[in-house]
Amino acid sequence: MTDRKYKFAWELLGNIEKGRPNLGLSTRLEVYRLMHFTFRDILEQHLGTDKTDQILYEAGKLAGTEFFKNILSDIKIFNDFLKRLQETLRDFGIGILRVEEADMERGTLTLTISEDLDCSGLPELVDQVCTYDEGFLAGILESFTGSPFKVEEIDCWCTGDRTCRFKAEVIQ
Repeated sequence: MTDRKYKFAWELLGNIEKGRPNLGLSTRLEVYRLMHFTFRDILEQHLGTDKTDQILYEAGKLAGTEFFKNILSDIKIFNDFLKRLQETLRDFGIGILRVEEADMERGTLTLTISEDLDCSGLPELVDQVCTYDEGFLAGILESFTGSPFKVEEIDCWCTGDRTCRFKAEVIQ
């Protein structure tokens, strides 16, 4: 592996107040999607779809792990964790999380995210697009539970559903 220029650290998010005294935290969703889908397009051109999906899942997982560590790590009780996760995702404008099913004895959850960053409002496509979100949720859940999770999107706005639904399972 070659030397890395930008190994992720939370500090790379910067000092928003200092750097954007007039514009602050806000930007338009189109800007996020422009970055996300142009990255996806170029990665697919160079690496193919399967490798791109793997990279986006891994990037989402790293983001979820860091998000948990820096925003949610003080929570120890599962129901408190879910409530705070719902509030935080909404407050950050990431989406509206609902828990449809949670069976932690079996290590399974079914979650929906409405009004999500990646696809809510996009035209219908052939494939689901929330691969990054799958990894993001896996990173958060693994960080809280200490168990590895596999998260798979089972319904997507882009395939005709009006919310994105994810099945999360502990990897045995």
